[in-house]
Amino acid sequence: MSTKTQLHRRGFLGAAVAATAAGGLLGPGATRLRAAAPGEVGETPHFWYRLAPEGPYIDSQRGDRAFGFQGDRIFLSEDNARSWAYSAAFPEAENITFSCLTKDGNVLFATRERLFLSTDNLKSHQEVVVKDREGRDYHPHKAKNPDQPGWYFHPLDGVHAWDVDGREMLVWGNYCNVMGGPVPVNIFYSNDGGKTVKLAYSFGRNPAFQEKGTEPDSFLGDPANPIICRHVHCVSYNPAERAFYACTGDIDRGDNGHEVHWLRGEYDAKADKWDWRVLKSVNSNSRYKSGGICFVNDQMYWAADANGAPAEDGSYDRGIFRCAPADLLNPSKHTQLFDARYEMANLLIQDGVMFAGHCAPASTLLTGIAYSPDLGKSWVEYDLAEFGPRSPVRFQEKNGEGWFRMDLRKGWIERGEVLFLKPKA
Repeated sequence: MSTKTQLHRRGFLGAAVAATAAGGLLGPGATRLRAAAPGEVGETPHFWYRLAPEGPYIDSQRGDRAFGFQGDRIFLSEDNARSWAYSAAFPEAENITFSCLTKDGNVLFATRERLFLSTDNLKSHQEVVVKDREGRDYHPHKAKNPDQPGWYFHPLDGVHAWDVDGREMLVWGNYCNVMGGPVPVNIFYSNDGGKTVKLAYSFGRNPAFQEKGTEPDSFLGDPANPIICRHVHCVSYNPAERAFYACTGDIDRGDNGHEVHWLRGEYDAKADKWDWRVLKSVNSNSRYKSGGICFVNDQMYWAADANGAPAEDGSYDRGIFRCAPADLLNPSKHTQLFDARYEMANLLIQDGVMFAGHCAPASTLLTGIAYSPDLGKSWVEYDLAEFGPRSPVRFQEKNGEGWFRMDLRKGWIERGEVLFLKPKA
């Protein structure tokens, strides 16, 4: 089932000027925007937006709190990053790839291959050594090139904390093996505010992402697991089922097998054990090559970034989809809410607002955002072109002032700027 959507061509309000080209570079229905300087607020008919002000890179937010880094210091704010009440020296600050603010006030953050926790507003921080599924210490590999240790903890999505039976759980997977060096692919979890972090799932050994010259017996990854991937796109929780869902990328490579999978995991808190099942494994031109899994009113939503070889008619099975979780494996019961022209691997939903970001290298829009104010009933597509070719990723829920937060990555994944977006209604 497919719901037809009509994209809206709108002018840009305020000081900005819309520059649209009917049937041209933007394609039908997209609006290209020119906005104010960084730190100032631009607007569209649907939302205000602004770059983060000069200062620390705002890596994560939750309520009124925000965590950032700059130079050789880390920072913590209690007023939506308007000021930074706490800071501490941290020599590897510019190598931070992940952070999460917990409900009990902790800050869990990671460099490329090391994980740290502060429980006292950055007065101190301790390294957290991950435990494997047998309770043993799980250490990162010793990279042949110390400047390329890999991204062990870096996620592509931005929401990693969920209430599971009255207890907060942190669960996320690493989006890796694009830059920074090869690493194993894992899903991590913590059920004690980051004090302990363990492996929830480990993917197998992918021959395509190993250090040169490494013998197969020493490949990174779980040697007992035949399921391989390049990286994790998203992990999300459905409270109605008490189950987590994860999706991975990227594309079939020779005879190595599929890298695109959907998994479903249930966690037994009493036993501290996981039960994961692989639901679907496909090549890359599929709606199951996706990200941004969200759950609202017993429905599952996701954004598909199908790519690779097109179908015989030149088409790609992409867009933004919705279905009941029980119908995930039955495409005939999927509703296509948005027929995306370009790859989208991120989606966030909060208070009826939905938005997804374009993969910049695959799009004719420079910084493309698809936006729905009404849970997918209508859509508008904007190009925030003043930022150049940027891919919006790591979407995070509204802060205490009502602003969503996202990374703007250069090209696809290199760190660029932080963008805030605030719905008008």
